[in-house]
Amino acid sequence: MSNFVRKIGMMKKLKITELNRLSVEEFKSVPKIPLVVVLDNVRSLNNIGSVFRTSDAFLVRAIYLCGISSTPPNAEIHKTALGAEFSVDWKYFEHTLDAIEALKKEDYYIFSIEQADKSLSLDELIVNKSKKYAVVLGNEVKGVGQEVVDVSDNCIEIPQYGTKHSLNVSIAAGIVIWEFFQKLR
Repeated sequence: MSNFVRKIGMMKKLKITELNRLSVEEFKSVPKIPLVVVLDNVRSLNNIGSVFRTSDAFLVRAIYLCGISSTPPNAEIHKTALGAEFSVDWKYFEHTLDAIEALKKEDYYIFSIEQADKSLSLDELIVNKSKKYAVVLGNEVKGVGQEVVDVSDNCIEIPQYGTKHSLNVSIAAGIVIWEFFQKLR
């Protein structure tokens, strides 16, 4: 046995019936974190499904699907969402700017997840538990549209230390949603 691994006896992987997961009806009634995820022209149905699944896991209030982002019901979204498209509330907006305007009317603070000249590093994010937040994730090629960045309250950048300059949309969403969940729960 490696010096780095200390085995604490036999471990048994849990069966799905042992996980005590919420039903869709139970999920709908539990308090959510004050976070809305906005997908700005996300093309990949797998990315959309993954965002639904992560949003379900961390009690996100809603997902706003905008522009070319597909909506449920959709078999390809379902493949990765695994039913989370039924538990997480969602709305469709033809234009992302309309989604942002609706959120601002409800006093949401809008963060675009984007590399910008004055972006805030995710590891420096401080939130107020009494406020509501929305995070905008962009298209797989172009990112968040500049017109959306322009009306956002701020941008958050995920620190990266390798040779690549971007992350997959669903991975970025997972990192950001987890960070907000930890700070807002």
